[in-house]
This record gives sequence, structure tokens and C-alpha cells, in this order.
Amino acid sequence: MAKITVLGLGPGHAGLITRESWTIMEQARNLILRTKIHPTVEALDKAGMKYTTYDGFYEEAADFESLYRGIATDLLKKAEEVGELVYVVPGSPLVAERTVVLLRDMAKDTSVEVDIRPGMSFVEVMYTRLGIDPVEGLTILDALDIETLREAPAQSLIVTQVYSQPIASDAKLMLMDLYPDEYEITYIHNLAMEDESIRQIPLYELDRQLDLDHLTSLYIRPLQKKSAE
Repeated sequence: MAKITVLGLGPGHAGLITRESWTIMEQARNLILRTKIHPTVEALDKAGMKYTTYDGFYEEAADFESLYRGIATDLLKKAEEVGELVYVVPGSPLVAERTVVLLRDMAKDTSVEVDIRPGMSFVEVMYTRLGIDPVEGLTILDALDIETLREAPAQSLIVTQVYSQPIASDAKLMLMDLYPDEYEITYIHNLAMEDESIRQIPLYELDRQLDLDHLTSLYIRPLQKKSAE
């Protein structure tokens, strides 16, 4: 039976890759990364691991949904050809990882087994850095999905994948429909890395930040309810 084992590279520091994931990657005969553009990949290179990536798919896809669906389709095809492979994604396989959701759903119509192993995401590191207790409630959204919000969440909001100036600009405009223009938000860049930056900025300055990239996310505290007079 064909099998795909799905692992995560952690939030950006090689020490946060689980021991289980590292061992599986070392032993994998067919190791495939969604992308090489992630800080922990350098550790794989230093360890001499051999892998392929889907970076080439990014240049050919018309949009992200077709990109992610194309990756999932290719993974299932490859698994049926080679029997077993290991697919590795940034962060955790089950946090803001569309390809894994698609892969799991599409595999139901095939004979391929999908084994998703736990990994650490940036969210766990964020809890620690910001002193957040997730039990109090969190809404986590990809920057491209902010338009689905009809009102500001009653709980804290985390926005992931604010990876470019155009995306940041669109996100800012949509958020400004929910929060005051000058609302203070937490801008987070390179979380868990040596040059980590966590800073407070007014919402209207979001797209003016010079270090926007795929390792940028936001934390937005809930609006304070006005007390009844």
C-alpha cells in the first residue's frame, strides 16, 4: 500500500523540529519539501539530506488554490509510483497548511495512506513570546482569508502569511473596516530566529514595514467593549 508521511519543519529554528520528524527525514528514501524557502532547510543541507521541492510549481500555477491542489495531486501520483514518500511543510502540518488539508481529502478516493505527524507551529512560540493563553480564545486566519470576517472577532486575532507588500496592503484595508485606523497591532517577523522582531505598530502602517515576507504574522488584541452608560 502506498503511503505519504507528512512532517513539519517547525517555526524557523532547527532545534524546534521534533526528534521524530528529524529521524524520519534522515531515513527517507523519497523526501519532498513543499518549499526550500524556510530557515530550517539549512540544517537539512548541513546534515546531507537529499530532497526535491515543489518550488517550481509556484512559477507555473495561476493562483494559490490551483498550486496547492497541483502539489497534492502530484504527491498522490508519486506515492502510487514509488510506494512511500515523506512530504515536509513549513511549521506544523495542520496549522495554516492548505496542501495537507487537500492531500488528506483527496487521498480518500485513492489507495494512498496519509500519515500526518505532529509538529510545532509558530503559534506555540507566539503563545510564549506574547504571554497568550489560547484557552481564552483565538481566531487564526491566513491574510488572504481576512475578507471572510464580517466583524472584529470577540477574541484575539492572529493573521498568518502576510508575505508581501501587496498582501499587507489588502489586509490592512480589510482590517481597517473592523478596527480603528490607528489601532495598535503586534507585528511579528522571523519568530524563533536570532533576528526575531516583535513590535507594536498602528494598523495603518502595516504595509509600510520594510521586512514583510513569508515569516511575517500579526497579533491583534480584541476590541474593548464600551461599558454601558
